[in-house]
Amino acid sequence: MLEMLDIEAEQAVAYRLTGKITEDEMKQALAAIKRKIERYGKVSLYQEIDSFTGVEFDAMVEKFKFLYANGITNFDKVAVVTDKQWLHKIVELEDKIFKNIDMQCFSLNDRKLAVEFLKEVE
Repeated sequence: MLEMLDIEAEQAVAYRLTGKITEDEMKQALAAIKRKIERYGKVSLYQEIDSFTGVEFDAMVEKFKFLYANGITNFDKVAVVTDKQWLHKIVELEDKIFKNIDMQCFSLNDRKLAVEFLKEVE
């Protein structure tokens, strides 16, 4: 399930992932991201991941179509909030690969720090 969240950050799209992500849920999140890109040019993401179990194949297809059409240059910051250590390692690697996007991982207890990170002006 993908649940949209309000973290009171104008240029951010925030959501919580639990269980398995469906195609419709992915479309909902991507539509929110597209609206923010159209309004602000750059967008930040807040992803809270607790009991994530996977993504439907069609949901991944939607994500890849979105990235192909929109690229990744519109992403400014990504905050991943999770206690899953394997995801912390993936975010560290992605931060090194995608040098134009500031990516950080936070524990579930540090949700407020993640939001503050997204609100920081560089």
